[in-house]
Amino acid sequence: MKNELDTSSSTAARRADELRGALREARVQLSVLNHRVGFGLEVRDTDFDCLDLISIHGPLNPTSLARLTGVRPATLTGILDRLERGGWIVRERDAGDRRAVTVRVLPDRDSDVYGLYAGMNAQFDRICADYDDAQLDTIAGFLSRVREAAATSTAALSDQD
Repeated sequence: MKNELDTSSSTAARRADELRGALREARVQLSVLNHRVGFGLEVRDTDFDCLDLISIHGPLNPTSLARLTGVRPATLTGILDRLERGGWIVRERDAGDRRAVTVRVLPDRDSDVYGLYAGMNAQFDRICADYDDAQLDTIAGFLSRVREAAATSTAALSDQD
């Protein structure tokens, strides 16, 4: 019985290591892809990350965006300035508090981004077609839990600053 548990736990550990390795390689390759897309759009890597976070979570105030990115407020101001000059975002004053600012993505440039991701999106759709709904639900749940773990770990590291 003990030998079966040892084998089971070593198999689980090996699988976890394989998944960590696969996620690491996927993260690197997606980072390279995002770098190439950002280069094609003439947007710096960190700026592109901020733009993506605003698109996902926005509209946002700069403080919330700084928390999401881990970027210092002074650095974030420069990023937002570049994105605004490039026509990617707009800063809007809060009607209730003129000191408060909200940042939102301008949809005018969406087609530029989608065009550069078209190849990846087509491949992604082909990959998903190989799985049934239950499998896709499992994969989505796994990725969601990994994202949550990453957010928790990021927050823990941020607390050390």
